[in-house]
Amino acid sequence: MTSTETLVRRLIGGDPAATADLAGRAAHSHDPIVLVAAALIDPRRPGLLARASAAARSTKDRQLVAIAAAHLDGDADRVDTLARDHLADHPGDLLVAWIAAQSIAS
Repeated sequence: MTSTETLVRRLIGGDPAATADLAGRAAHSHDPIVLVAAALIDPRRPGLLARASAAARSTKDRQLVAIAAAHLDGDADRVDTLARDHLADHPGDLLVAWIAAQSIAS
């Protein structure tokens, strides 16, 4: 498991230190997963999602950015649709599953 995967698991698990770790890593990261997670915990920093979009090279990463953007826009129906498609191809993507669950709870 990579350090990014561990960090995402800590965030999902509610580890308060994970938010600080993400904020610190996001300052210099080019990893779309780190940037999306940081944008989710601090939506007042829209530049993070823009950086994630610019850094996204794979379809999987571009889908993650689109799902996060829909979530931050409050579009739960779009999150649901996009997340279902994404998770059909990437069933182990915990960050997308967590975003989808957060959208349903909102």
